[in-house]
Amino acid sequence: MTEELKPGQKFPTPTPGMGDRVFYETLLRQRPDSEMAQEWCIAYGVLEDEEAAKLFKTIAKRKKSGKSSGSTPTPVKKKSSAGGSKKKKTKIIDDVGYDAGMQSGGAEGIGVAAL
Repeated sequence: MTEELKPGQKFPTPTPGMGDRVFYETLLRQRPDSEMAQEWCIAYGVLEDEEAAKLFKTIAKRKKSGKSSGSTPTPVKKKSSAGGSKKKKTKIIDDVGYDAGMQSGGAEGIGVAAL
């Protein structure tokens, strides 16, 4: 029994209750411009045929032109050359001497019923 694949589909369509499917469908509904959600929904064929074809064309154009959110470099913050900034020293508390009272005592509380 072979299932006809939708435009851009690479993997079998997951069941409606699968966690990944619920996440990506919800993300696409809430943020239709999410490239991550668009690509996942197309690759797994969870969209209707018409919507999948339209979105697949959009993704193909984006990949062909190289415009994706991951392809643009993140601006790097330049450090000031002035020696005015100092690093804050963090105080480390030695907790070796502290007892939180969380020891487990053998069979204490395991299978012991109140008599």
